[in-house]
Amino acid sequence: MSLSFEAAFEAEFEALHRYLRRRVGAAAAEDLTADTFATAFANWERFNRARPLRPWLYGIAANLARHHWRNERRMLRAYARTGVDPVLAEDEGSVERLEAQVRHRELAAALADLRPRDREILLLHAWAELSDGEIADALSLPIGTVKSRLHRTRERLRNRLGSNGQSVANTLSATGKERR
Repeated sequence: MSLSFEAAFEAEFEALHRYLRRRVGAAAAEDLTADTFATAFANWERFNRARPLRPWLYGIAANLARHHWRNERRMLRAYARTGVDPVLAEDEGSVERLEAQVRHRELAAALADLRPRDREILLLHAWAELSDGEIADALSLPIGTVKSRLHRTRERLRNRLGSNGQSVANTLSATGKERR
């Protein structure tokens, strides 16, 4: 049975929108989510149904979000300076939850200083909860590259954030579990 575009949209819209909202903010997430599905719809006939849908959609979204990396970096630097997350400040409940976490400013500064491709891999892992294989598919990278970049990026965060780096790096991932 072939998956229809409508079924794909229904199945993946909320998770993709949530990921993009966290990455680029509510206003940009609306546009990027719509653009992702518009691109997917335009290329639906070329999509290989034998491959998983989710990495394909997140790959499209990652390409679109990549164009926003300069703005994302500026927002993370502002967060590092002020301690107010400009993305989640729009959602009062999220801000209250974040106040309970430790060293957000340091984490934001560390994220801002990562190379865009490394940050993309880390955030697809932590925020979109994609497996290493799904990230590899989404970004058209070998799985070994994804695993090594993810490992090195986590190490950089731990080293930069000092003795609390492990707990702050784990804070980035809401699930706290490894996905391979």
